[in-house]
Amino acid sequence: MTPHDPTPLSDDALRWQLRALKQDVPLSRDLWPDIAAKLAAVPVPSDRRARRVAPFALAASVLLAVTMTWQLQRAPEGDALIQREAAAMTRDYTGVLAQMDARARPSPDYAPALHALDQSAAEIRHAIATDPDARFLLDQLRRTYARRLALTQRAVMT
Repeated sequence: MTPHDPTPLSDDALRWQLRALKQDVPLSRDLWPDIAAKLAAVPVPSDRRARRVAPFALAASVLLAVTMTWQLQRAPEGDALIQREAAAMTRDYTGVLAQMDARARPSPDYAPALHALDQSAAEIRHAIATDPDARFLLDQLRRTYARRLALTQRAVMT
């Protein structure tokens, strides 16, 4: 059965296929003693090296905490980031769609669907302007533009 097989198999057929799969083979010997011996042979790092690195690790941790606190205080600027990303995405897709329309006009049969996708994109952009913290809207806008682009390509090909 392949993922592209249009006819689903019955439960009995699936059970028979599962029974036909290879069975687990028990090991001929216990592997754990060899593993334990190799682990015991690994040299343990000296404590002296850890003592030299500890102050630097502590300083890096403090620096990371201070940087994260500083970045979190600048969070309101993040709102504009999502809006800028949406605007850049709109510019890119609008440019590509304009180039496609200049080469060949889409079939008029696709006009209602294209208009609906354009309307959806406009509503998502309005929602981003209303709630700039909603990052999921950016993904939704990306998917809507991708669908619009795919439909435009299909409409131009016909």
